[in-house]
Amino acid sequence: MAIDALLFDKDGTLFDFAQTWGAFGRMSLDLLTAGDTEQASRLGKAIGFDYAQDRYEPDSVVIAGTVDEVAEALHPHLNGISVSQIVDTLNEAAAGIHQYQAVPLAPFLQSLRGLGLKLGVATNDAESSALQHLASVGVQDHFDFVAGYDSGHGYKPEPGQMLAFARHVNVDPSRVAMVGDSRHDLLAGRAAGMVTIGVLTGMAPADQLEPLADVVLQDIGHIPAWLATK
Repeated sequence: MAIDALLFDKDGTLFDFAQTWGAFGRMSLDLLTAGDTEQASRLGKAIGFDYAQDRYEPDSVVIAGTVDEVAEALHPHLNGISVSQIVDTLNEAAAGIHQYQAVPLAPFLQSLRGLGLKLGVATNDAESSALQHLASVGVQDHFDFVAGYDSGHGYKPEPGQMLAFARHVNVDPSRVAMVGDSRHDLLAGRAAGMVTIGVLTGMAPADQLEPLADVVLQDIGHIPAWLATK
């Protein structure tokens, strides 16, 4: 089956997860604790983040969860701060972090568009943050569709974002490939009836992705060669 469209996860797929989101973990906890490193370290444990090492546990809610889910995990450990205030702080931190591209995105995406492919992004981050991150590296306009967890289509591992993209670009889901670094991404793609491509620029190892992926690649830069075999 030919592929006519590619739908990308953002964090861990377009952008290298460890390099980008280690800074987010530290920045958000510093903001929430006014720089109290002992409290920040305790908070980090609630979301599977090692504050001292800037490193996430493989099951951290930050890896595939929404901002709301991260805020809910932090809320019991923060007195006098509402969930909505925590969400605002997390979004502030997310907006300010430098994005480490998994590959040079502008030429990569231009080459895909040159093949006539429709392109989209589906993330469990907020839509506004996603747009800002894409714009920060000059690639927002390369995408036909960008959806966050708050865009009205639901969020992964449910298939709502996937199906909304397919409708938006008028491509049958079976001719769309969902590209992601987590089981949430691949479960969503499978539920939508899409081809699934796993990449290793996130936190999940290949053996976790392989059961749900049609192919696992080192990074998105290997997609054109794989497409050439279809």
